Amino acid sequence: MSAAEVAARLTGREVRRTHSSGALPEAELSDGWVVVKHAPGAAVAEAAGLRWLAAADAVPVVRVRGHDDEWLVLDRVETARPTVAAARSFGLGLARLHSAGAPAFGSPPPGGPVAAWIGPAPMANVTGAEWPRWYAEQRVLPYVRRAVDSGVLDVAEAGVFERACSRFPSVAGPAEPPARLHGDLWNGNVLWTDAGVCLIDPAAHGGHRETDLAMLHLFGCPHSAEVVAAYAEAAPLADGWRSRVPLHQLFPLLVHTVLFGRSYATQALAAARELL
Repeated sequence: MSAAEVAARLTGREVRRTHSSGALPEAELSDGWVVVKHAPGAAVAEAAGLRWLAAADAVPVVRVRGHDDEWLVLDRVETARPTVAAARSFGLGLARLHSAGAPAFGSPPPGGPVAAWIGPAPMANVTGAEWPRWYAEQRVLPYVRRAVDSGVLDVAEAGVFERACSRFPSVAGPAEPPARLHGDLWNGNVLWTDAGVCLIDPAAHGGHRETDLAMLHLFGCPHSAEVVAAYAEAAPLADGWRSRVPLHQLFPLLVHTVLFGRSYATQALAAARELL
């Protein structure tokens, strides 16, 4: 099915023309441009996540124009140069987004599946009451097992992560309520526009707010100091949060290990050893 056919079917709008020079095909509707994303198995989770984040009315999120089990039609976002003002607004908004909360750690967005995704990797939104145990069982160890099964990690290296997991209760800091997380908040999913930041491509779930911040730092973010400063003004972070960044980066590093191989395994092991 062509992008034009998908856009017309899912939005009910006339398609005037299409364009396909970027990563995703685009279509011009009677009321603006959209992108058409083929995401078999993941489209429902992404749409539910975007709507849940948007419902917090905290950080602008790309609008879902239509979806089915395989396809998403989203507004096209016009990007611009990052600014300090936009970074501060993003930090304040991210604090509001997290404070909108979630029913439990691991809870999926309303209407979202338990069997969800982070990028092209499967991610289970299974709930838990205590964050350290839930994080170990649902976000760290499943990817360690996948990495061992694929030969990227050996059994001895898996033991490093298992020992690190046993330390989570003592290094996780003070207990916090479940936050409403974007869940895949690396710089590529933070689009800078003339109106400020717009978020795309979430792996939304209930989690620890420091996880979003740690992921934002993992691959760099323009004006990150201003983002964090504004966030902390609105929602002060618990003492020692910087020392917990490796803990929260274990999840995205292990996901990247599963998807992309050994270079990320080395970084994940280094983060795990910092906890021992």
